Amino acid sequence: MTSLNPAPRTVTVLLIDDQPIIGEAVRRMLLGEEGIAFHFCKDATAALQTATEVEPTVILQDLLMPEIEGLELVKRFRADERFQNVPIIVLSTKEEAAIKAESFAVGANDYIVKLPDRIELLARLRYHSRGYTALLERNEAFDALKASQQVLANDLATAAHYVRSLLPPPQQIESIQADWRFIPSAELGGDAFGYHKLDDAHVAVYLLDVCGHGVGAALLSVSALNAVRSEALPQTDFHDPGAVLAALNKAFPMERQNDMFFTIWYGVFNTVTRMMRWAGGGHPPALLLPPDGNAKPELLESDGPLIGAVDGLEFDSREIRVPQGSRLFVYSDGAFEISRPDGSMWAFEDFLATLSLASTGPENRMDKLVTHIRMLSDRTDFSDDFSMVELFFG
Repeated sequence: MTSLNPAPRTVTVLLIDDQPIIGEAVRRMLLGEEGIAFHFCKDATAALQTATEVEPTVILQDLLMPEIEGLELVKRFRADERFQNVPIIVLSTKEEAAIKAESFAVGANDYIVKLPDRIELLARLRYHSRGYTALLERNEAFDALKASQQVLANDLATAAHYVRSLLPPPQQIESIQADWRFIPSAELGGDAFGYHKLDDAHVAVYLLDVCGHGVGAALLSVSALNAVRSEALPQTDFHDPGAVLAALNKAFPMERQNDMFFTIWYGVFNTVTRMMRWAGGGHPPALLLPPDGNAKPELLESDGPLIGAVDGLEFDSREIRVPQGSRLFVYSDGAFEISRPDGSMWAFEDFLATLSLASTGPENRMDKLVTHIRMLSDRTDFSDDFSMVELFFG
């Protein structure tokens, strides 16, 4: 278990001075002080190597040395990435404003006329070392956060890949051409969808959206998707959309799903009568575009509640006749809840108008919508999953 109050780091002092007598004097000043480790280097040419070995949290350095001029050594420390932030206190034999200014200009953190009072030296060493160790701890915490975020990003990418692997391929189902677009957000929402034949005369289409983001939301969406796709809800007539939603509501109560719920639109198309029956639970209405471009698009709305929120609810089914050549779009709220750079939200009516525009080139409506959204938001990614299913009824 990690301690809430970790032991303070050792103050590691490296003194660089060509006079052993100064080294001994400083050693005695620090002798017996708890949490201070002292190292002495009298050869300025070996200073960087010694610093590499002892990893100082503060450097004391003379300005007058025969091998390397003191200010030049400060510059060498600052040019080395390993020691760019290690505090350096320069030692001088006298108080001179010009030398002090030049010392600070090349990277020194402090200036002391040697030898100072013991109490003053200890205070300065602890002060500068404390600032440096705080910087190290902040950087370590930042690196740990980055590593954690990378692990999370990898988990989300894996979950997104798994969700995508469960989605059906674009395909021809009887007279219906089915296609879709799925663009997971960086945080991965809880979208999932599918379509399949119930029997020779009926095709089901469905799209669900779990509240929240992350792996937990994705797992719930996959569980619900599998229950619908495999028709694994006991005593449920999957030809009856209202019955399917009631069964889902019973099977996935939010108190057993970490307080997560989901919305869904579920429809069943009869290929003989061309009637579409549907029900929705808290989900945006599907859009039915008639073959005649001048005809009014139909919103297949429903007033069913969220799935999993309240036990024992019933869901009503509605129906509409689907003319040949019509297109049905089922989507999640990530397809239209778009924030512009100025903070305003894209109007739902504008979303419907954009989706209703006839395609005049090889790019289909869904791709044009994605392009338009990226232009509106001035970003290539999505804050929520973008999910949309298109059925063309031939």
